[in-house]
Amino acid sequence: MADRIGKLFKGISNNLVPIASIIVIMMLIIPLPTWLLDVLMACNLLLALLMLLIVIYTPRAIDFSSFPSVLLISTVFGLGLNVSSTRLILSLGTKFDGRMVRAFSTFVVGKGGTEGLLIGFVIFIIIIAVQTFVITKGATRVAEVAARFTLDAMPMKQAAIESEYNSGAITEEEARKRKMEVQREADFYGSMDGATKFVSGNVKVGIFITVINLVVGIIFGMVLRSETFDKAIQTYAGLTIGDGLLAQLPSLLVSFATGLIVTRSASDGSMGDDIKKQFAQNAWIYFVGGATMIVIGLLPGFPWYVLIPLGAALIYLGVRLRKIEKKNFAARLEKEKAKIKPGARQGDPNSELSPVVPLDPLSLELGFALIPLVDKEKGAELLERITRIRAEAHRDLGLVVPRIRIIDNMALEPNEYCFKIRGVPVAQSHIRMGWYMCMDTGGVIEEIQGEKTTDPAFGLPAIWITEENREKAERAGYAVVDPPTIIATHLTEIIKSHASEIIGRQEVQSIVDALRKDYPAVVDEVTKIFNMGEIEKVLQRLLREQVSVRNTVAILETMADYGPTTKRTDILVEKVRQALGRQICLQYTDENRTLHVMTIEPEFLQKLVDSRIDTVNGPMAALEPKQQRAWISALSMAAASVQEKGFMPVILCPEEARILVKASSEREMPGLVVLSVPEITSDIKVESLGEIKVG
Repeated sequence: MADRIGKLFKGISNNLVPIASIIVIMMLIIPLPTWLLDVLMACNLLLALLMLLIVIYTPRAIDFSSFPSVLLISTVFGLGLNVSSTRLILSLGTKFDGRMVRAFSTFVVGKGGTEGLLIGFVIFIIIIAVQTFVITKGATRVAEVAARFTLDAMPMKQAAIESEYNSGAITEEEARKRKMEVQREADFYGSMDGATKFVSGNVKVGIFITVINLVVGIIFGMVLRSETFDKAIQTYAGLTIGDGLLAQLPSLLVSFATGLIVTRSASDGSMGDDIKKQFAQNAWIYFVGGATMIVIGLLPGFPWYVLIPLGAALIYLGVRLRKIEKKNFAARLEKEKAKIKPGARQGDPNSELSPVVPLDPLSLELGFALIPLVDKEKGAELLERITRIRAEAHRDLGLVVPRIRIIDNMALEPNEYCFKIRGVPVAQSHIRMGWYMCMDTGGVIEEIQGEKTTDPAFGLPAIWITEENREKAERAGYAVVDPPTIIATHLTEIIKSHASEIIGRQEVQSIVDALRKDYPAVVDEVTKIFNMGEIEKVLQRLLREQVSVRNTVAILETMADYGPTTKRTDILVEKVRQALGRQICLQYTDENRTLHVMTIEPEFLQKLVDSRIDTVNGPMAALEPKQQRAWISALSMAAASVQEKGFMPVILCPEEARILVKASSEREMPGLVVLSVPEITSDIKVESLGEIKVG
């Protein structure tokens, strides 16, 4: 039964707006009986009152985001009622029996007479003047200014949210929610800028309809109904005043609500709570105000019986507030004392410190000259790039990069930056603000002079040039990059090369917990065999060789398959690589899915396998120093010749030798790609570029 009622109300609420809109339009065309007119006029008054109360009790303006649309509907609804009442007043004359209009007319004008009519007109004119020149005009101006400033501030607000997100102050979900609120705020004030025009237009039309009612009504009464001028003016003037006031009272409430909502500031409570809190901030206000009223009351001619009691009441209120302030201060003092451990004074060098000194997972420290790169008032170019870097790392490596905290470090040189992982510097460099770095990528047709430097990301030779030489360098074929791009590119390479250091047990636990929702069988099976540390080592080894761990399900399934027979990390890594073979190979194939590789002479491979020793950090190749140097020399020459042909150096070797080839060359050539034969899937073509011979 409750579900049926809920569905009924849901259906009514969904259809209420279109039904009301159609009724409003039909009211302008179809005559209404007087009893229905009374009902609709009462509803119009109630709607205006509800709008005002909702605005007063709503903490923030955007919480009543439907206000502009409701304002339009209520305005057209009121005009429709005005048109309907005008039709009935002009057509029925003295026979008009609308109770609402008659009641307002009698209340303001009285039982009749010229004096009552004049008083009614004066009240009506005052209400119109208050609406037109005070409330509506002020609300319109405030809405215009609020809309302009809200739209102008929108980019800076979004940049500030990005800054908080990148510094780790808020989560990605919170950042998305706050960005949506900024967008909603801009949309709301933009709509209110136009909605206030409805209110001012409604006032002007109300004046026009009132004049029509009065003038045409007198003409109809005297010409069509043969009434005397006195009777006609008594009838139609009274009905016009009642109808006008009945129309303008809801309009006045709506205008008041409009003025309130566009002047509201963000708050955690309702308007009443804000006023109560802000008027009770300082008791001395009431002491001074009360004393002033008493002094004025003692002056000759002033009503002392009003002013002196009022002043005394203010002083009494100040005394009460003073007591409350003292009580609150004592409570705060006790709270602060409770935070201090007994026996340990503030500033006491023997007081206990926290046993844990927290470190930021990732941090970027900037010299003071580089602060404009993250200053939201100056565009904060670097913040947007860092957000994209984190997204790219997640997409390419499957690694959720922790939020990067950006801080200024006065110990650094002005143009220096430093990237740290868990508080330990891993890279730092200098850049020149306002200058551009140019690199020769092989297509330079004209050499340009500049200050020589080195690209921090790839170690390539480069030059610094000024803004005026930028276009010239681009035409000459140089790759020209600005300071934010330099830092962003360096940061990207650092994250890739140190991905295995970024992922830890807590990150692995988060990955496993996220997978458990969709793949509970896989997670339950692998966690019965391996702990988080063992899974972490496999993922770290994969990331160390730039293998994406995004396909975590396949990785865990492979570990679960081989877990019952071995827990050796090196063997598990090789089996996981084979399971991810197609993914790994496609990183290095050309557009025809052809993999260009180099092989190693079998005699040396056998020596490499025979020299294997197992250590805590995995298998190592214990070659003699002379043989190691010959191996690295031959490998470097082969890699250089392959690069000259336009290919990436990729080594293909048997499964048992792959990890030894990688381990023996990792120090001198950390970026070398080494694949094993089982990693090559059947749909990948292999083309040999030659055999590496070690003399």
